[in-house]
Amino acid sequence: MGIWYLQDMKIFKINSHVEVVCEWKKTRTAFKHEATLLIDGIERDKAKICYVNRTWEKFEFESVIKKLMEKVKILNDKEKKVFLSRLADNDSRENTRMFGTVAMVATLGDIFGKNQREKNDWKARMIKAGLENKGLIMPSDWDALSENTKEVRLNAVIKQLSSHE
Repeated sequence: MGIWYLQDMKIFKINSHVEVVCEWKKTRTAFKHEATLLIDGIERDKAKICYVNRTWEKFEFESVIKKLMEKVKILNDKEKKVFLSRLADNDSRENTRMFGTVAMVATLGDIFGKNQREKNDWKARMIKAGLENKGLIMPSDWDALSENTKEVRLNAVIKQLSSHE
């Protein structure tokens, strides 16, 4: 079993013949996840779930993969449990590496910035770039906050991201 990543897409290989291609797509009002079952490269079935808010899942695309698996019954209950557990473990390791990388790059703002505003702008840009499609939502009043408040909040986020390593 392996996982391949493309922008807004993940390919989950179940075995040498079967894979599930999952995609994130923007909709008019929010976003959706689509999962496509391929057997020997031929599309066999699809499932989709539309969202308004971010869902809490053990790994990205968990809900839509479960929906597809229930629909097509490609794995028995034991195989499904093992497969989903492996996906959750892989995603957890991936997030740990990604969080650490985002934190490290964001801290470079302290080096590159000439003043507190530039440092905060760098940190916020790097955190957004790394986490925006992972559920990050910046406060609606972010631009109205003082630079000191922004610094405290950004450093807390960086500390939290670093604690996953």
